[in-house]
Amino acid sequence: MDELLRRLRAGLPAEALITDPDVTPSYAADMAGLCPAGTPAVVVLPRTVDQVRHVMRTATALRVPVVPQGARTGLSGAANATDGCIVLSLVRMDRILEVNPVDRTAVVEPGVVNAALSRAVAEHGLYYPPDPSSWETCTIGGNIGTASGGLCCVKYGVTAEYVLGLDVVLADGRLLTTGRRTAKGVAGYDLTRLFVGSEGTLGIVVRAVLALRPKPPAGLVLAAEFASTAEACAAVCAIMERGHTPSLLELMDRTTVRAVDRLGHMGLPHTTAALLLVAFDTPEPAADLAAVGELCTAAGATQVVPADDPAESELLLQARRMSLPALETLAPATMIDDVCVPRSRLADMLDGTAAIARTYGLTIGVCAHAGDGNTHPVVCFDPADADEARRARESFDAIMALGLELGGTITGEHGVGLLKKEWLARELGPVGLELQRGIKRTFDPLNLLNPGKLF
Repeated sequence: MDELLRRLRAGLPAEALITDPDVTPSYAADMAGLCPAGTPAVVVLPRTVDQVRHVMRTATALRVPVVPQGARTGLSGAANATDGCIVLSLVRMDRILEVNPVDRTAVVEPGVVNAALSRAVAEHGLYYPPDPSSWETCTIGGNIGTASGGLCCVKYGVTAEYVLGLDVVLADGRLLTTGRRTAKGVAGYDLTRLFVGSEGTLGIVVRAVLALRPKPPAGLVLAAEFASTAEACAAVCAIMERGHTPSLLELMDRTTVRAVDRLGHMGLPHTTAALLLVAFDTPEPAADLAAVGELCTAAGATQVVPADDPAESELLLQARRMSLPALETLAPATMIDDVCVPRSRLADMLDGTAAIARTYGLTIGVCAHAGDGNTHPVVCFDPADADEARRARESFDAIMALGLELGGTITGEHGVGLLKKEWLARELGPVGLELQRGIKRTFDPLNLLNPGKLF
């Protein structure tokens, strides 16, 4: 410990180090439930690339594991500390280095908050689409680490589609530049995509070149109530089959709607079994909403209410963004699943999740990015009740098994981390797992970067 601190201090300012044992535990974990977290030896908050390189060279010399962190808003335990590790918090590397309206790119450090970037590029008439529910606090580095998505993915895609290039500090302190700043480029293996979603296990992202889009018009949202989730999912399928391209297509089940209304007092309907939100940011969104409203009615919607203006639309979006915080009020703890299935199997996923909730005697609310089949079943439970905690874990596993059975994946945007590492092998299979472990060994032969995550 003394030698570690001596070497770190040789290349870092005093304010970059936290060693107070009353403070370091606050950096031990992200927002995932039921994931073990150790006690870090030290927390480092660098401001420069050279400082990150010094940390990694020191860690390699002393064989000390390093856990990179952003805002710790993750939901899989990927940012959880291990005993005796260096926690490398990148939140102070928060500069937007460049916004280029001609190339439609931004160059940012990893600690830039998603919402701050969105607002900065909007001043240039541009738009950064990936918008996780935690966009007001989560960082671009964390978004890249987990390949996060958001509400607008159905039209605009996920984080991986907007990362053009990266600067990455490798485990031994070398600096690697990947990708490009051009609109096209196919030189060599796509190492940029390899780092996106790697959860800090291959290197430390210290700079990112991001693609931007022209800022779309203000959108309008439609809310449709359904007496069953099956009818709501039928509407989703009809919307996509007819060729519509909504900028948002979200679903909240009865449990979620009631929880959101209880928390936000928004006047949401307690009688509906499923609430579907559909948005368009086209030049004439009212016409698109009218066409989709007809499809919802044909699928069995009991009520279809289009918003009259962007302000009313924003209220509906706030309801969706409140889903996870609202469900967290129903019990002392939650486990948030992230199963993504083909859109055509969405109804089977929701009905199956409801059956799992009944089997295990638990409250499980579901909100979903219905347009891309990404569901977030939220298991609510009391961890102080040993039997209930056991049932929660078993129900969580049953939901992932259901997702794989339906041709889906265990994680659409939250990542694997600690929470789902046992399930990654089931999804990848032995050959896929062997190759991924080989990639890890190539980049991090000493297994110092975020050890114990993914595999």
